[in-house]
Amino acid sequence: MRQPRKRKDIRVTPAERTEQTQWLLAVRDRRDREAFGRLFDFFAPRLKAMLIRGGLRDGSAEDVVQDVMISVWNKAAQFDPHRAEASAWIYRIARNRQIDLYRRKPLPEPELIHEPESSEPDAPQILAMEQEAAQLRAALKKLRPEQIEALRHAYMDELPHSEISRITGLPLGTIKSRIRLGLDRLRRDLNDLRPQ
Repeated sequence: MRQPRKRKDIRVTPAERTEQTQWLLAVRDRRDREAFGRLFDFFAPRLKAMLIRGGLRDGSAEDVVQDVMISVWNKAAQFDPHRAEASAWIYRIARNRQIDLYRRKPLPEPELIHEPESSEPDAPQILAMEQEAAQLRAALKKLRPEQIEALRHAYMDELPHSEISRITGLPLGTIKSRIRLGLDRLRRDLNDLRPQ
C-alpha cells in the first residue's frame, strides 16, 4: 500500500529567523550582495507560493517576486529588527504589492441588464390602439349588414366558410363573395384614413 507523502517541514527555526535578520541587516548596513542572494534564495520560492495561493498566475507571481525583492534591496534602510522580523517585513511588502496589483486591474465592464418589454401597453400605445379601434368602427359602419355578419362569423367566431353557409342557409359562393367584398371595402377605407 502506498504511503501518503510527508509534507516537507517548512517551519522556520529561531536560528533561521536570526540568520534572516542578520542577512537583511547586512543588506541594510553594508549593501551586502551575498546576504541579499541568500535572502532571495530563501524568500523567492515562498513568496511565489504565497502569491499563487492568493490568485496570481505563475508568470505574474514571478514578476511580483522580482519586484518585491528589488524593493527589499531599495528599502532595506527602513528595516528595524526591533519592530518586525525580517520575514514579516518582507511578506508585508509582498502583500502590499499584491494589493496594488489588484487595484490597478481594470474592473470588468458591468453587464447591461436588458429588461423585458412590458406586456402592458404604455400611454402612447393605448392612444394609438383607441384611434385604430375608432377608425375600424367607422369603416365597419360603411359596410352592408350582410357583409358585417359574414365577417363576424369568419373572424370573430372563427368559423369556416362552409359552416357559415350552413348557419345562414346561403350558398358557399355568396358567403365567400360577401367576406371578400367586405374585406376589400375595409382595406380601402382604412388605407384612406392612414397618413401617407
